[in-house]
Amino acid sequence: MQVELLTTAGCHLCDQAEALLCQALPGVDIIKVDIAEEDALIEQYGTLIPVVRYQGRELRWPFGLLDVRERLLASR
Repeated sequence: MQVELLTTAGCHLCDQAEALLCQALPGVDIIKVDIAEEDALIEQYGTLIPVVRYQGRELRWPFGLLDVRERLLASR
């Protein structure tokens, strides 16, 4: 299973989100997308990161284990 984690350098909340994803979804393949590399992503997500994307769904911070399992994976 692959999920995208929208992040940027030095984001401590992004580090927390990554650890939470690993705990909620053992074996998950996290693709980190640095929003600083694209102006459009900065404009869209600049104040919202960390954001997790999976199969067209987005989960914005703050979120917990149950949010990941129930809201992100609801259609799985």
